[in-house]
Amino acid sequence: MVAFDLHRLRLLRELEERGTLAAVAAALDYSPSAVSQQLSVLEKQTGARLLEKAGRGVRLTDAGRLLAQHAGVLLAAAEAAAADLAALGGEVRGTVRAGALQSAARRLLIPAVARMTAGHPRVRVEVSELELEQALPGLRLGTVDLVVSDEYDGHPRPRPAGLRFAQLYEEPLKLVLPPAHPLARRQGPVALAALREEVWAASAEGTGHHAMVVGTCRSLGGYEPDVRHRSNDADIQLELVRATGAVALLPPLTLPAADAALAIRDVAEADIRRRLVVVTREGPTAPALRALLGAVTDRAREIARPLGLRD
Repeated sequence: MVAFDLHRLRLLRELEERGTLAAVAAALDYSPSAVSQQLSVLEKQTGARLLEKAGRGVRLTDAGRLLAQHAGVLLAAAEAAAADLAALGGEVRGTVRAGALQSAARRLLIPAVARMTAGHPRVRVEVSELELEQALPGLRLGTVDLVVSDEYDGHPRPRPAGLRFAQLYEEPLKLVLPPAHPLARRQGPVALAALREEVWAASAEGTGHHAMVVGTCRSLGGYEPDVRHRSNDADIQLELVRATGAVALLPPLTLPAADAALAIRDVAEADIRRRLVVVTREGPTAPALRALLGAVTDRAREIARPLGLRD
């Protein structure tokens, strides 16, 4: 009978999910040769050919895919066992790997981590700035435990099986213009259709925010926006508005309380909303992760109340 090594099984699952040895190595901070060597050992242990050449890379054989599916079950069982054992102890301890997009990391996740670790000093929390698309493989495979992400009206994000999505709150998007802009001289809503000729700042291509800006200008304004500036840092987008006269479409969480160099206005055509969500894996939740989830939820309520946002 084969005694399976969970570490090597995880590498096989990672390869099934990520597709290349290089991607697995980058995700787990190994060299591609180290990953290849460990999978070769797994092949010898099982007596089955798990990988085959595919161009310059490799792919899973039928046996490799079969074992990768079983590996998913075994790894989930090991995670559940660890959660049950942790729950038996009186003290909350363990490691939680958390990620969030930039604005949520700064305003929501980091304060929640600070509060939770003050109450549970034996919990180790590792924080990364991650967009949902970056985080999904790690969430499914167990290398990331919690991600705070967002979703915009008309632009749903992928929701793969095996993951749990819980809404934290929602907020209306705001147009941000330089105060000297002719449409900023009055306090009322500004029409997206009137910004056809403007230069836009948005997040990088491939992100939910970029897709929302382009899609909203197309659907409500009837034009393709000139997205000339791209940054996932909302503060950089705001500085582009101040310094270059660009315009942006951003949620209140990213905006300063008061800034004379920015004109913040409602969108005239529609009430466009963003929802912040927290994503975890389905199944048993370890006490350390449960503690961080509670702190994230409490922090979201604190943000939502003074702004009159829906949680």
